[in-house]
Formats: sequence, C-alpha cells, structure tokens
Amino acid sequence: MARTTPSFTVPDLSGGRAVVTGGSDGIGLGIAKRLAAAGAEVVLPVRDPRKGEAALASIREDVPDAEVSLRRLDLASLASVVELAGTLRDEGRPIRLLINNAGVMTPPARRTTADGFELQFGTNHLGHFALVTRLLPLLRAGRARVTSQISVAANRHSLNWSDPQWERAYRAFPAYSQSKIALGLFGLALDRRSRAEGWGLTSNLSHPGVAPTSLLAARPETGRERDGLDVRLIRALSARGLVVGTVDSARLPALYAATSPDALGGRLYGPSGLGHLGGPPAEQRMFRRLRDEEEAERVWRLSEELVDGALRAAR
Repeated sequence: MARTTPSFTVPDLSGGRAVVTGGSDGIGLGIAKRLAAAGAEVVLPVRDPRKGEAALASIREDVPDAEVSLRRLDLASLASVVELAGTLRDEGRPIRLLINNAGVMTPPARRTTADGFELQFGTNHLGHFALVTRLLPLLRAGRARVTSQISVAANRHSLNWSDPQWERAYRAFPAYSQSKIALGLFGLALDRRSRAEGWGLTSNLSHPGVAPTSLLAARPETGRERDGLDVRLIRALSARGLVVGTVDSARLPALYAATSPDALGGRLYGPSGLGHLGGPPAEQRMFRRLRDEEEAERVWRLSEELVDGALRAAR
C-alpha cells in the first residue's frame, strides 16, 4: 500500500494534452486548473456552453497563460460522444491524460439518456466507455494515463444483472452505485488489456471521498428541484472541518492518480482520512466489488453490446 501523500506537486505537463470530463464546475474545474497550471493543454468537453465559458474565464483568471479550450459533449447522448471522439481524432493530438470525472447522481425518479439507458448507468459508465474506446488511437499515441473517478458508493450494492436498466423497480442509490461499479470494473479491465496487448496506456481509479460538490445539489437534468438534506449536512460538516472533505481536497485523489509518477495502473486512490471520506490522497485497498476480473470482462462485453446496438439503431 502506498503511503499517504499530504501534499504533492503536479509534475510539468508542458506539451501534453489533457481531457477532463465534467470540468465546468466543482471537482472537475479544480482538476482542470491544476493541470493548466502545470502546463498541460486542457480540453474541457462540456454539455452547457455557458457553464463552459464561465469555467474558461475562471481558469484564465487563476492561470493567465493557460492553454485551455472547450468542446461539446453530452455523455447522455452516444451521438454526442461519437462526434467529440471524431473531432479529437481529426485534430490528431495524442492524449496524455484523460480524466473521466463527469457524472450524475440519484435522480429521484427514473430518467433515461437520449439512447434509452437509465440515466446514471448511461452517463456515468456507458458514456465514458464509448468515449474511451473511441479515443484509443489517441490514448495509445500519447501513452496516456486514464483515470476514472468512481465513488465510495462503488463499495456498496452490486450490479443488477437481471435488470441493468432498472426498468422494473428503480432505486436511485443502488442504480448510482451500479454505475460506479461498472465504471470501476471497466477502468481496471482497460489497464489489464493494455498490458496484455501492449497498448502502452495505463488506467487507474480515484474517488473523491465525500465533499459538498454539485452532485447532490439541485440539478435540472436529474429532476432534483432543491438541495436535499444530505448535501446540506455535508456542507455543514465540511465547513467545520469534520470528517468529510472540501471541494479542494476532493480533487486531489484524481490529480494524484492521473499525474503522480508514483501512481500506478490498476490501483485505487482516495482520501486517507477516517472512512476514506476526506483527507490527503493515498492508495487504498481495492473495493471488494471491483476485484472480480470475470465480472469486469462481463461488464465490457455488455457495454459493447449496448453501445454498438444503440448506435446501429440510430443510423
């Protein structure tokens, strides 16, 4: 187990392209700022152009010489994912870092993506699966590190193999947990395949612990009209420095996993404090629900079938 890292310096990333999903606010914006400050050319694929422009202004205010730009991406639409991947391939720049950070959490009622998938599974996992697999040529060319942001929820519940789209009985938190388990299993399978096939990329996982981010706040796309008691409690604890982390500390595990020379493929990085809810980043024991390699391959096969099937149906 790697030692706790109270502070670390993001290495010089000059000349490298970094792609960060979910970079228009919260943890993702903090990650993007640190990468830009280290000299990376940062690409922010965003769903909302207005939030994207505000993020660019914020980054340039903090990092005046930042090389940062926007692209359009809605992870809840495979057509949008395919369009972004095609744009980046046409640009021809190898990708050095890809941080799969975007996500949605616990819509009160079942919602679906543009392709008919349960919103959390479709956005958090299938959207990122489609993006990574379609960017493989650029990731291989950049000998990239791919870091997928999961959650402490990936250590709870399980994959709902009998009803992965939660059509029969939707339960918000177990469905969220499933989406993060699937993304984690995929991230680990990606690292194993790269080593077996000589792709040259590495893939690892991070989680932010618990912090007052926008995931649990009121968000129109989830049907959540007001902040819940849970996010209000997390904000109060964070403000008092109790148990949970802050937005600033929550970005550190992904930054460490994505940039530190000491961070390895196939590993999990998260906060080192009580219950891994807050504190400085460290490697931690892999969640039990992410250790089954056969289940990871099953997730990969299902994801291919669902993504390819949806894209064929859309033609």
